[in-house]
Amino acid sequence: MKASTFQTLIVGGLCLAVAGLSGGLYNQAQSMTKLQDSSIQHQQTLDTLQRDSNALKDTQEKLHYAVKDLRQMVDTGEQQASVLDPMLDQWAQEIQELRDGLATRATEADMTALRARLEQVEQKLLDLSSKPSPPAPPSTAKPKNTVLPKSVPLSPPFSVSGVESRGGERFLAVTPHDSRTLADVRLLHSGEQISTWRLKALEPTSVIFAVSGHPDQTVQVP
Repeated sequence: MKASTFQTLIVGGLCLAVAGLSGGLYNQAQSMTKLQDSSIQHQQTLDTLQRDSNALKDTQEKLHYAVKDLRQMVDTGEQQASVLDPMLDQWAQEIQELRDGLATRATEADMTALRARLEQVEQKLLDLSSKPSPPAPPSTAKPKNTVLPKSVPLSPPFSVSGVESRGGERFLAVTPHDSRTLADVRLLHSGEQISTWRLKALEPTSVIFAVSGHPDQTVQVP
């Protein structure tokens, strides 16, 4: 074999060896690159998991404090309920008593109105039973001047307490003479009556009543 041919074979073999080594090194470099990329991705995933874990811990702590505050609120609410329950029971009892009182007052007012109507009917019967005397025959004599007797003011069967305003309207507060409690105070509007006395008008310092069979009566307002 010639020396040149041997050298050529050696050089070719060396080239093949170098090419094989180069290919192996390239493959190893590619593998290293892939491993590095995979390591980076794993590191990023670990970082994300770590952040999620920290956020979860923060949420758990917040929930723990929220549950603690809620328990305190529940305890406070139970204490307030234990205080409010007797007060509510007392208010309910007072409201029921007021309702009963109003019902009683309404019944007494109806009875008073019924008595007043009966008295009016009796008065009308008396007026019808008393016939007027026949008129006197005409006389040529000059009539004498007659002085009409002055009407004597009647004493009302109640006491006037004052004038009150309710909803923009004025009412007269009156109390029977035998009254002993504030529950007996009545508020009269124009046109309403107590006994045979019907309220006609409210003046600044007095009130005018119409009384069956008598002239209008004026009562001073204290």
